[in-house]
Amino acid sequence: MTLAIGSTAPAFTLLDQNKAEVSLDSLKGRNALIVFIPFPFTGHCDNEACQLRDGLAESGDLDAGVVVITTHAISTNARWAAENSFDFPVLADFWPHGEVAQTYDAFNNTVGSANRVTYVLDSESVIREVIATGSLATPREHELYSQALSAIG
Repeated sequence: MTLAIGSTAPAFTLLDQNKAEVSLDSLKGRNALIVFIPFPFTGHCDNEACQLRDGLAESGDLDAGVVVITTHAISTNARWAAENSFDFPVLADFWPHGEVAQTYDAFNNTVGSANRVTYVLDSESVIREVIATGSLATPREHELYSQALSAIG
């Protein structure tokens, strides 16, 4: 189950890989992607995040704010972000464990991580699209981000 399209995204404040606070309010004013990933340092998660990084570097591909949220500790996220040259915030939803992922209906109780769920938000933090896969082993298609952002207008 995911949050309803057309509803306002739930508020959150988490620490990024540099221990800076990032909140939903800080994303307002432009379209945004809230990208939940299960496990840093794994093939699918690395590839998905690197595609986001590379898409941001390409002129006009993703004209949106991006945050990646994991249920891992700040130190893990910092190392992962540094090794992959991520310029976007990688947020630690570590403690209380997975609280934001649970609020976004993106928590996997069986393995204790986030599921592969992305919320596409407009500039007012209204959910305009949900991009998810039914399996931790199935990556999201990067092209769906551009399509969803383009549909916002």
